[in-house]
Amino acid sequence: MIVKIKSGAMLGVEMVPVDVEVDVSRGLPRFELVGFASSELREAKERVKVALNNSDLPIPVSKITVNLSPANLPKSGTSYDLPIAVGILAASEFFDYEATKDIFMAGEVGLDGTLKGVPGILPMVSQARKKGLRKFLIPYENREEAAFVEDIEIIPLKDLREVFLYLSNPGRYDSKYLFGEEADSDAKKSKDASPSADFIDIYGQETAKRAALISAAGFHNLLMVGPPGAGKTMIAKRISGILPPLTREESLEVSSIYSVAGLLKEGKGILTERPFISPHHSMSDQALIGGGRIPKPGAVSLSHRSVLFLDELTEFRRSTLDLLRQPMEDKCVTIARAYGNYTYPTNFMLVAAMNPCPCGYYPDRERCHCTEPEIARYLSKISGPILDRIDMTVEVSRPEVTTIGKVGDESSKDLRDKVVKAREIQKIRYRGKPYTMNSELYGEDLNLFCKLGKPEKDLMSKAFASLGLSIRAYHKIIKLARTIADIEESEAINVSHLEEAISYRTINRKYWN
Repeated sequence: MIVKIKSGAMLGVEMVPVDVEVDVSRGLPRFELVGFASSELREAKERVKVALNNSDLPIPVSKITVNLSPANLPKSGTSYDLPIAVGILAASEFFDYEATKDIFMAGEVGLDGTLKGVPGILPMVSQARKKGLRKFLIPYENREEAAFVEDIEIIPLKDLREVFLYLSNPGRYDSKYLFGEEADSDAKKSKDASPSADFIDIYGQETAKRAALISAAGFHNLLMVGPPGAGKTMIAKRISGILPPLTREESLEVSSIYSVAGLLKEGKGILTERPFISPHHSMSDQALIGGGRIPKPGAVSLSHRSVLFLDELTEFRRSTLDLLRQPMEDKCVTIARAYGNYTYPTNFMLVAAMNPCPCGYYPDRERCHCTEPEIARYLSKISGPILDRIDMTVEVSRPEVTTIGKVGDESSKDLRDKVVKAREIQKIRYRGKPYTMNSELYGEDLNLFCKLGKPEKDLMSKAFASLGLSIRAYHKIIKLARTIADIEESEAINVSHLEEAISYRTINRKYWN
């Protein structure tokens, strides 16, 4: 008898439907697994056989053939264990095959028959739901992330014995997991909570705080330059706390990436707060961009819709930093392999911090004794194309002693309120567009939504000539001015907005000429 169980394969964050076809027929006892399976997937034969036997569901003494269709699609991981086991039971007529119709299944099976959670359940369930499936049989460990998807029935079970009881007694063995209000209250609690690291704790640094506000309001890339101990890292760590709360769609998008990476923890469900990713400068290219034999998302994808903070920017290898160019521009990264391409979203806000020279105190010549060639070599670790993609550069100087111990004027909650208000203005302006933030403006829309009067055009012409701007930098200044105008609730971009936006570019000339 041949049966087909619905499952899926993950290519990046995209799910491709897979039919687990099982045939149990007469012949010499053997177990064949075909369909472009990886080594860990081929080991499923032994896991499933022992698991069935230890669950008092003995495997039939027959010829068993399992095919993963489509056979030309590479398959890996342990999520096919459950559909293979169910397929063998159904093909052996342990229960009516009709009980498995239109049920999506995925999960790893332990030798004792227990079901173990697998990565990627959230995007699997979400995309299978879009393809018309409504019923999902999954491990109990994955229940909370799957329950975030609306209008579906989830059957989270703990072992193969429960699976057998459920499928052999349809309608009578109810193990449905209800989420609903609990998930909504958790999300609401997260949205209402104040950020733990607060801007009010930072002494002075009003210019840097202003830059952080503008950066968060328009999702602009920010570079902070200054001596050690000035507060660059403290400011960076607080930026994600003033970003607007994740919307349901954004939460599903970000959580799907973490689910594929296996970083969603049991009991925590989906992500409701924006992550803050701060990799060490010794990280590999693969850890930054993503990859591996079976590609996994890197830091640029894990910081999707949030902040990627690179501390001590000049300590990163120049070749590693240059890998950021394409993800920053295209908002996605594609990892090519011989058997397929894996695409991950990378719409992150880059925040970076660095010292101005090897000792950290340039241009204070009373403290800095670095030679000009040493400073030039140090700064050359950051290439021109990367600098061109950074919207704002701000100096963070050593605070005055009079500011120490003084409470700041604005808390993170105050700044977040301003960011949320500016984002709402942008959301209304770009209604019907494929983007919602000023930093994402491009093409004709830039001229449509960022109209400049004659004084503003004259100012931009002078800046273009005197600063030697590229076209990209020219447009970034206008987008930045648009965000500054939104913070001030100004419909038009005026000269003062452009002057402030240009000032965040002039610092580059001070250090990189």
